[in-house]
Amino acid sequence: MIPRIHKQGSSTRGLLNYLYGKGAREEHVDPHLVASFDSMAPDPGRDPSATKEDLQRLLDQPLHLLDEGQRPDQHVWHCSVRAAGTDRILSDEEWGDIARRIVAATGIDPGGVDDAGCRWAAVRHADDHIHIIATLVREDGRRPDHHRSGQRAQAAARLIEADYGLHRVAPGDGTAAKRPTSAEHHKAERQGRDRTVREELRETVRRAVAGAATEREFFDRLKGAGLLVRTRVLPSGDLKGYTVALPGDHNADREPVFYAGSTLAPDLSLPRIQARFDTTAVASAPDSTGHQDHPPQRVGPSVARRTTTDAAWAALVVLDGGNDGAAAAQIAATGEVLDALAKTSALHTRQELRQAALVFERASRSHTREEFLHGQQLRRAARDLALSGPALGRGEDGATTAMVIDMVFFLVTAAAHWHGRKQHAQQAAAAQEAAVHLRAAYRTAAGMPMGALYERGQRLALPLRHKQAAHLRQAVPDLAEQVLAEPGWYALAATLADVESAGYRPAVLLTEAVGRRELGTAESVSDVLVWRLRHMADLPADASAMTQPDNGRSLQSDGRSPGPATSRADQPRKAR
Repeated sequence: MIPRIHKQGSSTRGLLNYLYGKGAREEHVDPHLVASFDSMAPDPGRDPSATKEDLQRLLDQPLHLLDEGQRPDQHVWHCSVRAAGTDRILSDEEWGDIARRIVAATGIDPGGVDDAGCRWAAVRHADDHIHIIATLVREDGRRPDHHRSGQRAQAAARLIEADYGLHRVAPGDGTAAKRPTSAEHHKAERQGRDRTVREELRETVRRAVAGAATEREFFDRLKGAGLLVRTRVLPSGDLKGYTVALPGDHNADREPVFYAGSTLAPDLSLPRIQARFDTTAVASAPDSTGHQDHPPQRVGPSVARRTTTDAAWAALVVLDGGNDGAAAAQIAATGEVLDALAKTSALHTRQELRQAALVFERASRSHTREEFLHGQQLRRAARDLALSGPALGRGEDGATTAMVIDMVFFLVTAAAHWHGRKQHAQQAAAAQEAAVHLRAAYRTAAGMPMGALYERGQRLALPLRHKQAAHLRQAVPDLAEQVLAEPGWYALAATLADVESAGYRPAVLLTEAVGRRELGTAESVSDVLVWRLRHMADLPADASAMTQPDNGRSLQSDGRSPGPATSRADQPRKAR
């Protein structure tokens, strides 16, 4: 159940006209009162002899207790309360009780021993919600104590959900982005848009932030995305803030409608964005923060995805054992990686990755302030992704996409667990939902490369497959039979053969791969092990880039393949 406190107004009659009208799309059906401060209040929806003017006069009567100069200009309080789409249809009596609990909780009409509250009425014109209108002058002429009424209404809604057996909404902490207004929704519909301008701008700005190193790079990306950008400069020459607008979005005077970054999301204000730059000095030219470094180096999509996989491994360690500021920085940087990954993904994975990024946006913010010093590696990975351009979705690009999605899934799941431990309910739920979209994106991305590995595994000589199964049983006896029963076992067998051909001891690498991270959330343990092993052994992610292993090849007594004196088994691997 979502209560929403709307902007205070100056016209009781104007709001009543809306509540008892047909609605912008004639969606208002049978508008009528379900409750009021006085059970005798006239109902122009059901009583033919009552008018909206009668109800207005009754609600506004306390205004006349004050001298004209003392009457508040914005005296109309408006709250809508909406049930979840999965909730049962509530009766008028139930909605009436909900309205009384909301006005009591918010201080509009406390009830009990205080019988001098504000006058109010609750109007229902649809099955799933009501509107409460009140006059912000009490019966005794005083102003009501409705400070922080939005938070008080949310707290009451959580109790109402429990009492009525309704969908339980995760409690918020005030860090969520501002939701679009009903006027913005209606405008989007008139313009034929799938979503509001505010939502479109928020996504575009977040993508511009992803991995950006300086103000110049950030603003260049905004302009490159086609946005109109204005900046505010202090007398010192430093930037104070920025606003953005979507071309073609105009007000009544045919002027562009600009939004400040802070109104799109709390972490999109200029100071919060600058905090990310201060610890990532990789700029191509100096800006107002004084950063200057080498020009950005573009890398290929597959290289960028491998870099991101490295960074995700490192971030998992911080989420498991780092301090709160470091963990918050890694989670915020994870959001940047998702934004960059969605922007550069191939068409067949783009929608799910985009949804994962949009949903995870809520998980990227909390009251824990980020220490972005600890998020540099992930932010640079996001930058590599953004600069690498779109992946082709096949060959090595497609395979490394599956690899990085698999790793980012575990990172997002770890973020959900971290938020859960901190009792950040909305953030934990958002991360869990993002993980669902990542699973779907992975299935799409992994189909072709895992299919190729599966076919190679089936073509392995039976003795070699038995040998790889023995390695599996030796390294992970508790998981071995489960993995052997999975469809992905053949792909894992091919990968173990590749690992062995590359000079590594399969059982040793398997043990390390399993020990790096829990596998309980994995949909396919064999899939996860395939990508971990190929990443750890620096093998091509694309199976077609590997030659068929020599089925007769044997290991020396020390576990290394015969060959040059400095085989890869003797060389230190990059820490991941």
